[in-house]
Amino acid sequence: MASDAETLAQMGEFAVIRRLVSGRRQPGAVALGPGDDAAVLFAPDGKTVVSTDMLVAERHFRLDWSTPHDVGRKAIAQNAADIEAMGARATAFVVAFGAPSDTPAAQALQLADGMWREAEAMGGGIVGGDLVSAPQWVISVTALGDLGSRDPVRRSGARPGDVVAVVGGIGRSAAGFNLWRNGIQRFDELRQCHVAPQPPYGQGRVAAESGATAMTDVSDGLLADLGHIAEASGVGIDLSTAALTGDRDVLAGAAEAVGADAWAWVLGGGEDHALVATFPGPPPSGWREIGRVQNGPGRVLVDGAAWQGNPGWQSFD
Repeated sequence: MASDAETLAQMGEFAVIRRLVSGRRQPGAVALGPGDDAAVLFAPDGKTVVSTDMLVAERHFRLDWSTPHDVGRKAIAQNAADIEAMGARATAFVVAFGAPSDTPAAQALQLADGMWREAEAMGGGIVGGDLVSAPQWVISVTALGDLGSRDPVRRSGARPGDVVAVVGGIGRSAAGFNLWRNGIQRFDELRQCHVAPQPPYGQGRVAAESGATAMTDVSDGLLADLGHIAEASGVGIDLSTAALTGDRDVLAGAAEAVGADAWAWVLGGGEDHALVATFPGPPPSGWREIGRVQNGPGRVLVDGAAWQGNPGWQSFD
């Protein structure tokens, strides 16, 4: 066990790695976990869904806002959401972590604990990775998933007449970000939604089994991510603010506290990792209808008109 004062350099790479993997229970999808040059996974479907994402300190998280445990949860959650968005279930994660050599080893262990908590929440495990010295915290996660013998749900399958539906919270992370940035110590649930998002695990499979024609997770913003579906499918999408009023109402108090427009968070706020999909008929239980698919061109409207605000996150802004 690392003491609070012991750094990564003092503990040593292999001692840290041994502590990170010690006592962890791997899920049934893992044939061989950490300890060799590579892990081995079962692929009963014959196909594996793969996605990779990165988090960089001060760009994607702040350690004065988030605990290392929160950061670990977020790193796994945002990658698992991409797997869910294909209609699959995340089974395993490979993690690379870079940090300054004077980082307390206890923080790295707390980060790993957060990752394992999130992975276990969906029945997955962490099967390997790497640990390196870096000028700041950088976390790279590769997620692997199982389709369960189904075809993937792509962005390109939406058709005119489809229903647009969402499952999970919308705008919560953006609200939390603004609360943290303005130093407002209220609305704890929204603040927590920013540091550790809560994807609706299992609903990607539910959507696929219910005939979803296209799907994505809300990582960049509802308008931005639906824009990817509209463009890939060559269709228009019209959202209804009446159907999204409940989401706006959840954020109203926080928006008033920071002097913001709650609609900007609902429509342009990212990092909630809710799932949004199109269906040829009524959406499955737990999903909420929020719009309709129309004939092209590929664009997203709000109540029949172009939205004049920010549609979402841009990686290089």
